Amino acid sequence: MELPAVNLKAILLVHWLLTSWGCMVFSGPYSWANFTILALGVWAVAQRDSIDAISMFLVGLVATIFLDIIHISIFYPQHLTDAGRFGAGMAILNLLLKPFSCCLVYPMYRERGGELLLHVGFLGPSPERSAYQTIDAPEAPSDPFAGPESRGQVGHGY
Repeated sequence: MELPAVNLKAILLVHWLLTSWGCMVFSGPYSWANFTILALGVWAVAQRDSIDAISMFLVGLVATIFLDIIHISIFYPQHLTDAGRFGAGMAILNLLLKPFSCCLVYPMYRERGGELLLHVGFLGPSPERSAYQTIDAPEAPSDPFAGPESRGQVGHGY
């Protein structure tokens, strides 16, 4: 199943709205982290060719998933008004949509020339090493001290 092509601006708009509403309850580090990542997203929109901009936005989205889990779980208020419940719900919805947004942003990262940075070497050879070809002789000689005549080379009598 292929993910739909979604504009990066739409992803930013949704997360901006949800972050703004989430800041009704959670302020301080929650707002700093999320609005900084949204600024990186604006940079990724402005520079369509930049791998750095989209990669920093993608890594930032992943980082804020963990930061939001920690922040919401620690600072969730015990007694909320209706507006507080709405803001907390929007912050949680923002958190739930971030992994899906990462799945939508990753193909954009690949389009711009990015590649997966994780190579699991213990599961098998990496793609770079499988294409490696030696320039040495394919077979080692059985007798390393043999002369050129025994290796199939013609000797010159000087």
